[in-house]
Amino acid sequence: MIRLFTAVEIPESVRLRLTLLQGSVPGARWLPPENLHLTLRFIGDVDERAAADIDEVLSTLRSPGLELRIKGVGEFGGRDAHALWAGVAPNPALQNLVAKIERALQRMGRPAETRKYSPHVTLARLRDAPLQKIHEFLAAHNLFDSGPFAVGAYSLFSSHQTSKGSLYRAERSYALEV
Repeated sequence: MIRLFTAVEIPESVRLRLTLLQGSVPGARWLPPENLHLTLRFIGDVDERAAADIDEVLSTLRSPGLELRIKGVGEFGGRDAHALWAGVAPNPALQNLVAKIERALQRMGRPAETRKYSPHVTLARLRDAPLQKIHEFLAAHNLFDSGPFAVGAYSLFSSHQTSKGSLYRAERSYALEV
């Protein structure tokens, strides 16, 4: 079995700026720069044949290139926060790409995604992080803005668990139309 998801790779210059936000929250396990990405659709565990079928379906999708902007920060979990993230400015072209991927996966029999899509880049996973420190982090970085960057492709990633956390590998990239 292989765990798959589709995502946009974040340019190195933006990843570097995001890593500069890291720190000052005890209990945070910050993601390494190479793991920072914008998930489009989590697919889950599939066998090799299903992975090949997913690759084939994704390779037939056509969608225009787009421009993204990482903007602001937030947390998931409220009083029991479990993750810190950087947001993505609203973008209809991104929503359209996500919808195309979702429809294609459903047509091939994959279960529908039940969660509302909330585009973000996960920065850290939290375990017993003090709420006050989380609030301080959010206040200090809520105006973060990467500036716009062009996206000319998205990728099918595999996720492998290691003793040091997840290792993500781009298995295949799919060009967006210019």
